Amino acid sequence: MANDPLMGVYSVDDLREIARRKLPRGLFEFIDRGNDDEVAMRDNIEAIARIKLKPRVLADVSTRKLATTVMGREWKMPVGIGPTGSAGLTWYQGEIALAKAAAKAGIPFTLATGSMTAMERVVQEAGGILWFQLYMWPERALSHKLVERARDAGYEALVFTVDTPVAPGREYNLRNGFMIPFKFTRRNVIDVSLHPGWLFSVICKYLVNGGLPKYENFPAHMQTRITALPMGRSMATNPSMSWDDVKALRELWPRQLIIKGIQHPADALKAAELGADAIIISNHGGRVLDSAPPTIDSLPGIVAAVKGRTTILIDSGFRRGADVVKALAMGADAVLLGRAPLYGTAFAGEAGAARVIQLYRDEIDRVMGLIGCRDVADLGPEHIAG
Repeated sequence: MANDPLMGVYSVDDLREIARRKLPRGLFEFIDRGNDDEVAMRDNIEAIARIKLKPRVLADVSTRKLATTVMGREWKMPVGIGPTGSAGLTWYQGEIALAKAAAKAGIPFTLATGSMTAMERVVQEAGGILWFQLYMWPERALSHKLVERARDAGYEALVFTVDTPVAPGREYNLRNGFMIPFKFTRRNVIDVSLHPGWLFSVICKYLVNGGLPKYENFPAHMQTRITALPMGRSMATNPSMSWDDVKALRELWPRQLIIKGIQHPADALKAAELGADAIIISNHGGRVLDSAPPTIDSLPGIVAAVKGRTTILIDSGFRRGADVVKALAMGADAVLLGRAPLYGTAFAGEAGAARVIQLYRDEIDRVMGLIGCRDVADLGPEHIAG
């Protein structure tokens, strides 16, 4: 495999299966699964699959352009890496590995609030188009200090996640006994021991290089070492969040402000009115409200409501390049990826993440050729069947 430029994997599903075998069950299920009965997660994928593309022929697609301009920045392809807090547990310093892959591909990487690597290190060691994702803690002053830290570190955009005012259930995390930050428990010790490759290449590597991972971007008194709550319930939520928080962040943050977790046209319009440079249509990959509609179904109404007043990004359920093409044709400016890059990072760090990005690039390029479109900027409703 060392001499195989394709690394022996040919789809996101291939990488998902490798990650399933390599990672402890508790960690893999935290990455892979949804919430409650996992209806929203399945619906995201099925709704995208129901949408069909309408090909044009004899269009001379001998040259095709995947690069696009989003919020004044050129991306080499119309996808970015969304925030995922567990990258640093799938691979030693996985956030840096994933950020490096994104930088080399010319696409954004979003560092999560709950990452295991200090935001300054990601800037220094990876570079590229870097965004920082923010959860609003109950103590707003602490979150605002984090915003200032991201500003001083040089992050280009702040991604304010608004769809989790209370913690989701995710019963499987309770059953698995898997914690974030990680800790050994009676429930997970067998699980971990059955995955010695992960134990030695990730956890032991942290141990010999400074100790078990922790939330490096939290204030000192919140940097819980691997003695935390079950995964998905360890993030401090804030049920009192309101549009006033968006106003405050707009005043505090001097660069691009992105609101993540929009699902209603009225909320999209409100975000634009308050100065958001972009919104992300997201149901958190089906990991929060299990009765949420698929994001691809929410896209047309939001596009119609916003009428070009802000950039529209979308995530949740985009597993193929064709899925990305569909979203662009329906009015999204770009798509953010969550689970897929984690599968790749778990497989082979930076090289695995790069392979995921390459898969999407190749698939988007191939689908563009097959539908007779030379430039992603030319995608529109005419490319959607029905």
